[in-house]
Amino acid sequence: MSFYDYSVKTAKNEDLSMKTFEGKVVLVVNTATGCGFTPQYKDIEELYEKYHDKGLEVLDVPCNQFRNQAPGTDEEIHEFCTLHYNTQFPQMKKSDVNGENELPLYTFLKSQKGFEGFGKGAMALAMKAVTLGIDKKDPAIRWNFTKFVVDRSGEVVARFEPTAAMSDVEKCISSLL
Repeated sequence: MSFYDYSVKTAKNEDLSMKTFEGKVVLVVNTATGCGFTPQYKDIEELYEKYHDKGLEVLDVPCNQFRNQAPGTDEEIHEFCTLHYNTQFPQMKKSDVNGENELPLYTFLKSQKGFEGFGKGAMALAMKAVTLGIDKKDPAIRWNFTKFVVDRSGEVVARFEPTAAMSDVEKCISSLL
């Protein structure tokens, strides 16, 4: 199966086929409104504004699996994002990214790009401590704001943990547009 064989539910509970994104570069990110990484919404929106006309799409999948940091309804999450970060990209239905109820899309994404570590620095050390006990070889999503970049042909080309510099995410995206 390929990226284009999957679909997710929109916040209005409608199916959104990944085929909609054929020929586009897609940033897939699991988000939360009450997370230390929530300010990344600002950076994601800036990427969206800068590159949308060149073919970038953002697939925002709110997730409440990490310390209940996305407790609101789909509508409340949307209101929060538009009010605080002026997001223009749509949020999908709040969904699981790990476990027995995880979105099949996430099963696929993790099979293509597994976890390779949090990098270096204070935030990386903090995340290592928070996720202590998870086998490094386990491709599971470790926290909110893990990002996958899918190229115009549907290939998953990169995975960025929430501790990655947004400038690195931008370099990856811009190189594909």
